[in-house]
This record gives sequence, C-alpha cells and structure tokens, in this order.
Amino acid sequence: MNAVEITGKITGIKYNPFLCRKLKKYDLRDFDMAIAKESAFILDIGDDNELGISCWVSAKRTRSYPYERVYNTLSFAGKKVTIIPVFKDEGLDGDRDFLQWDTIAMMSLLGINVIVSYYDSAEKSHKYGNKKGNKITNQKFNTKQILSEIEKLLEYHSDALHWNLQQIDNIGKIGELALDSYKKISDKTGVKMSSEESGRKRVKRLLKDKNNFMEHSRFLAQRAQKRESSFTQPNENVDGSKATLTITNYLKGNYFLTCDEFKKNKNVVSLVEAKHTRTNSLPSISDIKDGLLKMILFSNLDSVFIGKKEYAVDPILKLTTDSSFNFKEYIKNTSKLEIIKLLKKEAKANKFTVTINGSVL
Repeated sequence: MNAVEITGKITGIKYNPFLCRKLKKYDLRDFDMAIAKESAFILDIGDDNELGISCWVSAKRTRSYPYERVYNTLSFAGKKVTIIPVFKDEGLDGDRDFLQWDTIAMMSLLGINVIVSYYDSAEKSHKYGNKKGNKITNQKFNTKQILSEIEKLLEYHSDALHWNLQQIDNIGKIGELALDSYKKISDKTGVKMSSEESGRKRVKRLLKDKNNFMEHSRFLAQRAQKRESSFTQPNENVDGSKATLTITNYLKGNYFLTCDEFKKNKNVVSLVEAKHTRTNSLPSISDIKDGLLKMILFSNLDSVFIGKKEYAVDPILKLTTDSSFNFKEYIKNTSKLEIIKLLKKEAKANKFTVTINGSVL
C-alpha cells in the first residue's frame, strides 16, 4: 500500500524550546578539547563574541541523534553553528555516509549556520577482533579548517541561508580533502577503506556545481522518504497510516520527510511523530528531542494539502512504552518529573500535543 502524499508550506519558524540542556562554555584556545568532548557547547571567542556549536558524528541524520545536538543549542541567543562532515567512512567493513543538501536546507530553515568539515585522524577499531578488521574509530575533525571557517563566519553579517549556500560552493574541495585524508588514515592504520573510485565519483558530482549537488541530494532524499514510508522502525509504535510529507518554504528549500502516522478528521490532519521504547520507562531524552525537531517543523506549517484539499495541522508527538509502564511511579523520580513538566510546557507554548500511551500529557 502506497503512503499518502502530503504537501505543506512554511513561511517562517517560531518556536520556544524548554528542554535544551545547559551548555558548557569553552574558550577558543580549548576548542580542540571542546569538539572532542562535547556534542554541543558555547564557544567564547572573546570581545563579547560567542557561538552556540553542535557537532555531528556522521553526515547521516539517522545516526547518533544529530537533531538532539542541534536542539540543545536552540535556546542560545547568539549565532548558532553546526559542524557536519562532508562524508564519513568507517572502513571497508563499516558504513560510509555522505552529506545531503536537505540536511543543509533544514539547518538553513532553523537559522543554523553549517560548517562542512572532514576527519583527518582516526585509529583502527579492535572492537570486533578478527571478524571485522577493516574498520576505524575515534575519528577527529580537522579543527584548523573549522576554526578558519569560524573566523570567516564572525565577519559574515548575512543570514544562515546565504552562509550555507557558500558552504555548498566549497563542498567539492572539502570532499577532495576528505578523500586524501582517508587515504592517509588507511596507510597509517592498515585499514582498507571503502571504494576510493566510487567516493571520487561522488565528489566529482559535488565538484560540478551547487545545483548538481542539490538536485542529486534531493533525489536521494526523495528515495529515502519513500523507503522510510514503507516500513515501521523498531522505535515506532503506530496505529495510523504512514505518509510522505514534502515541505517547501520561502527559501525555496524542499524537505522530504515522513510522518509516522497521519489521521484526517474533517478539515484537520494530525501529523504524528512516534517514539517507542520496549522498556517500562519513557523513550530516552535523546529520542524525545529528536522528535521535538520534527515538532518545530510540523507546528510551523501554515497548512497542508492532500491532493487539492487544504487541511489545518494538528502536530502530535506520540510516546509509547511497554504495557507495564506506570506513569505515577515514573514521575516519582524528581528529574523525570521535571522533564515531563518542561515537555508539557514546550508543547503548550508551541501548540502541539504530546501523548503518552494514548493519554494527552
């Protein structure tokens, strides 16, 4: 059964986050330490200049909760930056993920400045013994390149969209640096990396021009959207129909997403992001924050269409657990009760609904 196709528009983002964790502040001289230790932090550059920084550990959006990392910087009042590798190669026995335009487009929509970087050091992984010998770990960014981009960003006075478009102009160059770096890592560690030939083909595609990169990435995003809409993830517990959601906005960005569930009720369509855990606790705070980034988009949709019919939007973050979950016992823990209070406050402030095992929070 094909998923229902929904389209929508966003003209601007307004959102008040309440679950952002407190970010540790680092001086510029400690940047290497900060980027190695923290998923998100404040960088104090001096002269009253500070940046809220988040770091991805893969170019892929479905790994290591990058949305949570970005979410945690949203309460920072100053300029926000997220650092993303142009691609990450874990070795012949691991995965290789490439950056896609839609990731950058979404960050632009959220007002996040992207710095595209690459890894220039790593170690051989011994986790799997002799079973999977061609894998690397402990990959580290080229911080000199990142700091050079930060210096440029401090002098840049336009919006995140235009900065990010400039980053795309440099994608090919960064991709070449990444390929050369992985070759050096391979020589040093003795680990065979993924096919250099296919990697260079991908980078050449990026080198052609910005539009080529954007169009190819959109094709991959659309393909992933259709693939995701056809099956249920282990951390989803859904009882409605899946749908594809294609969002356009005034920046001419296209966002190819999926709704874990959608339901129609007269002129209202409910768009549901589902997070499930098989334990007798709530889904992790990482899962919840990942879901909240979807709520930012869903709650800012002006309207949506199914075919030619227009609907009002009802965004829902659906949390489910195993059958033994006892909410009254759960909130006896002070820290967990505080999370629930803040989640409820965030939902109310931003006009979306949170349900826990079918009950409205």
